[in-house]
Amino acid sequence: MIQTPYLLFLGDAPDALAAKVAQGIKDWRPDVSVGQYRMEGCKADMGLPDMGLAEAKAAGAKTLVIGVANRGGIISPAWKKVLVMALEEGFDIASGLHNLLHDEPELVAVAKACGSELHDVRVPEVEYPIANGRRRTGKRCLAVGTDCSVGKMYTAIAMEREMRERGMQADFRATGQTGILITGDGVPLDAVVADFMAGAVEYITPDADEDHWDLIEGQGSLFHVSYSGVTMALVHGGQPDALILCHEPTRTHMRGLPEYQLPTLEALRDTALTLARVGNPACEAVAISVNTQHFSEGEALTYLAGVEAEMGLPAVDPFRQGAARLVDALDGIKGRGAAVAMAHDPAIAPDA
Repeated sequence: MIQTPYLLFLGDAPDALAAKVAQGIKDWRPDVSVGQYRMEGCKADMGLPDMGLAEAKAAGAKTLVIGVANRGGIISPAWKKVLVMALEEGFDIASGLHNLLHDEPELVAVAKACGSELHDVRVPEVEYPIANGRRRTGKRCLAVGTDCSVGKMYTAIAMEREMRERGMQADFRATGQTGILITGDGVPLDAVVADFMAGAVEYITPDADEDHWDLIEGQGSLFHVSYSGVTMALVHGGQPDALILCHEPTRTHMRGLPEYQLPTLEALRDTALTLARVGNPACEAVAISVNTQHFSEGEALTYLAGVEAEMGLPAVDPFRQGAARLVDALDGIKGRGAAVAMAHDPAIAPDA
């Protein structure tokens, strides 16, 4: 178990989006976020108290969480100096980077000498099966995006919170390091061997009651040439009954790919539905989640109204406005098991 509270390490993150792990933890687990540690040149700010290691330790922090998700997931030499000092100060360290803490001999040696723990949450702990495409009971909703880091995780968590407040059966299914650090469980999907990714999604969304919803955290984008593979595994392994389309409207290009433009919401809807219906012919796109953090309140409302009129689907910012309308959009979704049964049994099929 990763000990809380956390000191969130922002390192030398060039912008807030590069520190999305820290942002997610701060937004969804403020109760365990004691403060932030920023190095010289850091452009990210979670709005938490800036703390040194000794100060944070005195404030009760037990684990230094690497809150940066840089391209390639690399621990730089400058970071390593701080991580060594943190271990010597008595902190455990948790990381979701591809560059594993346990692959750094210096960190392993210092942790052992100091009696501290290193937690690599991006290491699969289960031998996942190859996907079989078998129909599962229960219902599943997947967030898909026009790009990476547009709010897919926030959307799924906000929907889970709203559904539980209504007394509905719902579980957020984490598929990335931030979601795992927030909830304490999930699968680090982009660290699973490719042949087993879709099977891992099946594994974490098993048979359930017909009224139970799994809210599956999306990853990457079908249109992002770097990360589309993990999205494809979610689309087929998740066999979603409902898709939530996620978008950040101020992007001028795909994250990390200046030469690639974002697709339209129409293109996302059509492409994602075509692929999702391979595994679940009953899948529907039911709503749109828009990250409006860079808009004023008035600008956000105007933009959302325009998207809703153009797409014919509810369009909201669930972090800003709540997820009630996204959850309402799930009404009438019967789930693949029920839909398939109805299609093959005239006795229970709806009237034409």
